[in-house]
Amino acid sequence: MISKSEEGRRSEKSMSQIKSHPDSDEQPEEDGNYELPPLIILTVQRYELETCEGQFHGQGVAYFEGGHVYKGMFSKGLMDGFGTFTRAGGLKYEGEFVRNIPMGQGTYTWPDGSTFKGEVYNGIRHGTGTYKCTQNSLFYSGQWHQGKRHGKGTAYYNEEKTSWYKGDWVRNNREGCGLRCYPSGNIYSGEWKNNQRHGEGTMRWLNLGQKYVGAWQDGVQHGQGTHVWNLRRKDGSQYSQSNRYTGEFAQGQRHGWGTFYYAGGAIYEGEWKNNKKHGEGKFTLSDGRAFEGHFVDDQMITPNLRAHAPLGAFLLSHSNSSLLGPDMALNIDCLLDIIPERKRDTERKQVEFVVLRQERELRSICSFYSRLGYARSPENTLQLSRLQFWRLLKDCNIHHRGITLTQIDRLIREDVDPAEIHSPFTPVLLRKLVSYLVIVAYHIHSKDMVSPKYLLAACFSKLMTDDILPNAKNVKGFLFRQPDVGVVAMNYMKRCWEVFQLFCTATRDEQTMTCHHLLWMFKDLHLLDHKLTTRRLLEIINAESHDPDNLSASVDLEITFLEFFEVLLGCAEVTCEQVSETLKENHRVSGSNTETRKDSPEVETGISSAQDGSQLNVKTEANEIPEPAEYTNNPGGEIMCRPAENNTKDGKLELKMKTVDEFFNHFFFPASDYYQLVTRNIKKEKHHPESQRQML
Repeated sequence: MISKSEEGRRSEKSMSQIKSHPDSDEQPEEDGNYELPPLIILTVQRYELETCEGQFHGQGVAYFEGGHVYKGMFSKGLMDGFGTFTRAGGLKYEGEFVRNIPMGQGTYTWPDGSTFKGEVYNGIRHGTGTYKCTQNSLFYSGQWHQGKRHGKGTAYYNEEKTSWYKGDWVRNNREGCGLRCYPSGNIYSGEWKNNQRHGEGTMRWLNLGQKYVGAWQDGVQHGQGTHVWNLRRKDGSQYSQSNRYTGEFAQGQRHGWGTFYYAGGAIYEGEWKNNKKHGEGKFTLSDGRAFEGHFVDDQMITPNLRAHAPLGAFLLSHSNSSLLGPDMALNIDCLLDIIPERKRDTERKQVEFVVLRQERELRSICSFYSRLGYARSPENTLQLSRLQFWRLLKDCNIHHRGITLTQIDRLIREDVDPAEIHSPFTPVLLRKLVSYLVIVAYHIHSKDMVSPKYLLAACFSKLMTDDILPNAKNVKGFLFRQPDVGVVAMNYMKRCWEVFQLFCTATRDEQTMTCHHLLWMFKDLHLLDHKLTTRRLLEIINAESHDPDNLSASVDLEITFLEFFEVLLGCAEVTCEQVSETLKENHRVSGSNTETRKDSPEVETGISSAQDGSQLNVKTEANEIPEPAEYTNNPGGEIMCRPAENNTKDGKLELKMKTVDEFFNHFFFPASDYYQLVTRNIKKEKHHPESQRQML
């Protein structure tokens, strides 16, 4: 059976949110739209005006029964011309009168300060005018008919004017064609009826990264349409691909016949019911293999599976056949053993379907992380190591899920030598990477699953959706964040691994280190001083923890070599701060004498590779140091390097490289060598007979 992918789950969740709150940021329709009372002229009690032939005529003031007052022009005993009429209740009209009736251009002002300014006919708003309501900040400018907003007009629903509608109106309702911008920034452009989206229209949900083009009914998607989900990372950047559904909708849900195009390249074409695949359908994987069958509740019923493969591909006809190629074949027996035997094959198939739908992203992630710490090379033959795998886990905040990288090492240890369990040099092939992620997914997400139909597939889908896809390739930490510096730092890796093993504690046939041991190591090596204090060291250790301010929480946690190595690089910046300042000053001097130093000899540094033993010669001129590149993510998963923006930053790479060199060659390694020498001498003295007799 085919379980819905992480894209599908995200799409379904977003769709359900939209359906349950179709106008979640809509403004209430009550707008203080006061009806104008008829102007009843009662007996004049008192007047201050001229008369002509016994009738009021000219400029004057009239006081009526009930407390009404008129001040303005009279003609033949009637209010006629420009004047101001104030009712006893406070409503005021200032404008043109024709034979006792407000008619022409005028302004109404209500007691609460709301106003209308524009055309008036028979005492009511009619024509073109502007209305402002103080009760809820409604502002409308446009056409009126018989006191109602009717025709073309624009309404703003808040003072900031971030919520507005521009288009057709019918008797105070949005009806016809119009553009609606909601307070959230979401935008709808299309047809309306009775204040709701109705007919053909386009809706863009900016915060959700979604777009729908098609038919609407009573405010929700209904009929034929296309819905697109743009996948976003937490940093706001978008993937190069999107999920897209084209087909029938009913009451805001995918319902009927439709086609779903997944971001990973897979396609489902068939029947839908309440946002789920239900009925006859065809599922085509990104490699061209297709499966037809009957779907129930978003899952393909395996016994009815009919598989098709393109020419040259193998045909899947047996339920026990793996859906994955040899380079991605899963080894998850440790998880299948906890599943009832009758469900194991189905569970494995469901996980494989999820992996297939994410194959493109998984390959891209593996390729991206395998190149961390290496100079750009035309050959794409680098292999992912456990060190880079740890970095992937930390970038995706897996260590915030109540599990350490050391614990993960034990979960995925397979049948390896205990000495290799925590080795940063252990290769991680693509098939191992995928298997490891499935195992990690189960251990961090299974406890949160509420009776899932397919547990392993559900956990892996959640891991990809919530953890991997939003965070992968956003490199953090002190080691790989800047590629050029990472290349230099990697050359000290082998020597640092030896020091790491020296200070590890042997437990469970393993060598492990805790943060507490790390603190003691810095104390034993006499590396702590007024700059690198114990508190500053704890802050560096906690830099990527879930609660970086709680410095004591992580003291007893086990750490991997990656975390150990990155702490050293963080300490290098603190310890060599004075060196950096000197180098900056020297660089400013050299930069000011650029023209006179063009013929200066090159500075050649021979750097040995810690992993393959090859030599990498780095040649840089003192006044032509490139800006350190930063990792960026492109659609193909390539590591792109951003060039230096200006010459003022050209010295940063030189400073960082020299800082790393200064720390390891003048502080850390000499301190470690001296510590080992003293330790060996003490051991020799303890075991030397002459020394023992002298001690006696």
